Amino acid sequence: MAEQDLEIEQIVKRLDMLNHRLDSMDSVITSLVERVMGRLLTMEVTCPKCGEIIQVNITSSVRLRGKE
Repeated sequence: MAEQDLEIEQIVKRLDMLNHRLDSMDSVITSLVERVMGRLLTMEVTCPKCGEIIQVNITSSVRLRGKE
């Protein structure tokens, strides 16, 4: 019984660590997306039929919401 309690305690600790890491990743990714969304983003795509380069400009002034 004590061994099973120890295993459960270890699983809970690992889940807490994973949860903390996911929260940290979420914060970093949200910050990165907010920075990118505030700037002009240009993509260049080559047309497969004619070979011409097509530029696509993406802009946004919308700020994403974080956790409430």
